[in-house]
Amino acid sequence: MTDKPKDCSIQIITGNCTGCTMCVKTCPFGAISMVDSAEAKKGKLAVIDYMKCTLCGACVESCKFKAIEMTVCKVAPKVALGDYKGVWVFAEQKKGKVQSVVYELLGKGRELADALGTELAAVLIGDAVEAQAEELFWRGADKVYLVENAGLKSYQDEPYTNIIVELVKEFKPEILLYGATSIGRSLASRIAVKLYTGLTADCTALDIDKEKKILLQTRPAFGGNIMATILCENYRPQMATVRHKVFKEAQVDKSRKGQVVKKSYPDNLLASRTRISDVVEEISSTVNLTEADIIVSGGRGLGKAEGFKVIEELAKVLGGAVGASRSAVDAEWIPYSHQVGQTGKTVCPKIYIACGISGQIQHLAGMSSSEIIIAINKDSQAPIFSVATYGIVGDLYEVVPALTQKFKEILKK
Repeated sequence: MTDKPKDCSIQIITGNCTGCTMCVKTCPFGAISMVDSAEAKKGKLAVIDYMKCTLCGACVESCKFKAIEMTVCKVAPKVALGDYKGVWVFAEQKKGKVQSVVYELLGKGRELADALGTELAAVLIGDAVEAQAEELFWRGADKVYLVENAGLKSYQDEPYTNIIVELVKEFKPEILLYGATSIGRSLASRIAVKLYTGLTADCTALDIDKEKKILLQTRPAFGGNIMATILCENYRPQMATVRHKVFKEAQVDKSRKGQVVKKSYPDNLLASRTRISDVVEEISSTVNLTEADIIVSGGRGLGKAEGFKVIEELAKVLGGAVGASRSAVDAEWIPYSHQVGQTGKTVCPKIYIACGISGQIQHLAGMSSSEIIIAINKDSQAPIFSVATYGIVGDLYEVVPALTQKFKEILKK
């Protein structure tokens, strides 16, 4: 038995428990057991292992004697929704340089802010990063909230979380967007907990409900089989992480100016229980899939791992990267790092060539925003053709080598 935590929201009502064991049989996590007890009516009492309990409520429903009580321990404080104005974008930076996903968020953020008739702001945290504010203005931001400190040079969860929580409490934005990067995902979830608000992860579309003036956050659900639109009607800010390459980058307008709001915070807010001892850069000799202008991808239609040699040759001639569908990765024909789709990478190249890929919604979620999509497939009814700019119905082992040879001849000239 594990002692009941101070703030636990489920408990056994000793006087009602009959020792019937129904809750033990019902619990899917093995978190309930029976112990001898003089207090129980039949000498047996149900006890809960709070280290295993997930508060699913199955035991509460199964108990006929109302011997298990579950209550909500913490209630999110009510907020005055009308006090929250503005759209914010977290301006993620590495080594003092703002990441490209931020410019994509500013492009969409500008649309959202205009639809709401409010301002667009960026939150820039780091060391000696003020020079980056100008680029943020050029990309659509009206205001930049700037926090600089030598201890903020590299991202750490606790200080970055504390800073943004303080900024939100003071300035009250109604929408806050993050890139769905390793940093953005780590940061957004912590902030959501601190602010008692919602968070929609990996959004593929954002819009404004014209009547309610709230954020419509769309993301794939149930393995990508449906697209769900999530609302956060009663809490603020409305927060979402957005995958890289889902939206187009905001255009540069060097005539735009903006306001820099500098803030500083006491050392206790910048403290962290962890320390960065070293940063090891990943070295790759291949073209970065998410940054590639041309991607040639292979799917189940290749039939075998060796089929990727044909894909790789075309990609090499075009100076592009090699992608793959989930089925090809699951078959272990190519490493996961090449996977495009909902559970892989989201890409937005100028040209995407899909070879032997049927075009399930999970894959389309990761590449449908490409400028030009060329589909090569034997099946003329394959879903990939519904999003393709150009389609070729035929055997990829005949079509792809022919394309490779033709491109070689053209590029030589």
